[in-house]
Amino acid sequence: MSHDSGMPTVSVIVCTYAEERWEMLMGALDSVRAQTQLPQETIVVVDYNMDLYKRLISTVPDDVIVENNGPKGLSGARNTGAELANGQIVAFLDDDAQAAPDWLERMAAMYDDPDVLAVGGRVEPLWAAGRPGYFAKELDWIVGCTYRGLPRVAAEVRNVIGANMSFRAEVLKRVGGFNPSLGRQDAVPLACEETELCIRAVMGAPGSRVVYEPAALVSHHVPAERGTWRYMLARSWAEGISKAQVSRVVGHKRALGPERRYVRQVLPRAVFAGVRGWTRGNDPAGLSRAGAIIAVLAVTAAGYVRGRRLPSGSAVPETGSPPKDEPWREVQ
Repeated sequence: MSHDSGMPTVSVIVCTYAEERWEMLMGALDSVRAQTQLPQETIVVVDYNMDLYKRLISTVPDDVIVENNGPKGLSGARNTGAELANGQIVAFLDDDAQAAPDWLERMAAMYDDPDVLAVGGRVEPLWAAGRPGYFAKELDWIVGCTYRGLPRVAAEVRNVIGANMSFRAEVLKRVGGFNPSLGRQDAVPLACEETELCIRAVMGAPGSRVVYEPAALVSHHVPAERGTWRYMLARSWAEGISKAQVSRVVGHKRALGPERRYVRQVLPRAVFAGVRGWTRGNDPAGLSRAGAIIAVLAVTAAGYVRGRRLPSGSAVPETGSPPKDEPWREVQ
């Protein structure tokens, strides 16, 4: 558990917002303390919750505890942490995730290549109530985890996954951080802020790349309600809205490149496998899993179409309450 002087220095940022998540947050921080390559610092950013901030100040003396000084939401909190970070690399871990002991070491090693701007790792779901039979592994992006169809070995990708990602500090400064009009805000499951940032980073530095290193592993807690049909479809709708916002910023082709392969190759294979297993009688949940994939694809596409029609930056209406036909606001 020593710091290797040959490796870049790393600041770890954990953003949090609710006292109900205290035990998970403590687990996340404990996993950072147990790293084989210790970070230079761990920064906990509290998103507009004074009680939680005070509790952290009084009980977690060895980490830097700060309040979000930007817009409310995950992007603002991440930007607050990044501005304070002193490490050459800035790594982000969700407050409901736990990192494997060699997480930082595996990620930091990828920065030996100066063309690598960002490194993300694998995110395995920890289902609080077990994985529902209809919840295909191809849909694990819905719960912020690595989904079937991503590379199994280190490879160049378009973007990292938010629960397990890192960037060169200079890259975050150059691109101006995460876009606060994207990203989760309280219970609103908007996303894609890391996608948009990765695309902008590579656009601004031709020849550079983003790398996915599946050996850099974190486990991500998934509460039972996020395995429900209601959450799946609400999150899919929000993903469509978010992707539309990203495509407006960086262009349609850049925003949706990997999604085309996913939709044309990965999902049809999963649907056919589910139906085949069900008809043969060896996969009772196969048909419901195939139906879930089709429903998620349809709702995401509908959200994208809706998002393309929204004025720029208005994925979350000014009133804080969307039209009645938009279910994503209701997610708990």
